[in-house]
Amino acid sequence: MAGLLSVMCQTSDMTEPNTKIPPFTDPLGETLHLLHLTGTYYCKSELTAPWGVDLPAFDGCMMFHIVTAGYCWLDVEGDEPRLLQQGSLALVPHGIGHSIRSHPNAETDALFDIPVEKISDRYEIMRYGGEGELTHLTCGVVRFDHVAGRQLIALLPKVLQIDTWADEAGNWLQSTLRFIAREAKELRPGGETVITHLADILIIQAIRSWIDSAPEADCGWLAALRDDHVGRALAAIHREPEKEWSVDLLAKEVGMSRSGFSARFTSLVGESAMRYLTQWRMQLARSQLQETSDTLSVIADRLGYQSEAAFCRAFKRVFDVSPGSVRHTDTP
Repeated sequence: MAGLLSVMCQTSDMTEPNTKIPPFTDPLGETLHLLHLTGTYYCKSELTAPWGVDLPAFDGCMMFHIVTAGYCWLDVEGDEPRLLQQGSLALVPHGIGHSIRSHPNAETDALFDIPVEKISDRYEIMRYGGEGELTHLTCGVVRFDHVAGRQLIALLPKVLQIDTWADEAGNWLQSTLRFIAREAKELRPGGETVITHLADILIIQAIRSWIDSAPEADCGWLAALRDDHVGRALAAIHREPEKEWSVDLLAKEVGMSRSGFSARFTSLVGESAMRYLTQWRMQLARSQLQETSDTLSVIADRLGYQSEAAFCRAFKRVFDVSPGSVRHTDTP
């Protein structure tokens, strides 16, 4: 299991998903469309009290726990212990270590010290604990590869907990979990793709619920995506980062004056439109340098730079290192 999770949480060798998608009427929805999960791992746990599991940190990954029967306590450092009951979904979006247990004071064992039954490369079953009350958990470790996903996750709280689903959503959640379990066990052709897409939907639904209700989602980048004008400008940048955007062109794109657009963009996003464009391009570039073997000139051209030298200068200004220094030596 340790080897599986270690390999799973390494940087994916997949390229960035194609950002050339049809225009949406909802810029926030278009950004969610760009979210793409990779490296999905699932563990179905059958736990009998008393029990406790310490999960290590997984850098760059998101962990989630869904209680399908019984209850448990989630303990993340710096946060009060949280009670998760049947139907609760908890995301630990920043990959920080935490524990889950039958009682706030229950002793814990390290995750990798607990034996599991390996069903497939992506699915394991854990049976663990004493002789008390039974809790069923479905847990997973996933990562978002696209820049849009990483930027969104950076805004999420330390723990995102959803306890109340509408009846229809609750039925859908249970059906989704049953599909995941079946696909993971049987490993039919395309099974891993099905599992990944189901996880996409599951987690994005939870994030949408948070966006709809959390006060933190009413400011900054998320609020900008919801703005009638700035949201369309952000979507245009995300959709075509290689285009020769200027403040004038972006303002025209969203039907505003240059000065009015510039002031509104900076006020909502916290930086100028041109700085945001450069930052977005460089985040995409860093991902492509780490995940592909494409040359600097190919990446530069893909992101709208007329020369490799101009691209390298921009990269150095943003990250204070050269593009070559972030390329993984084991990149294919």
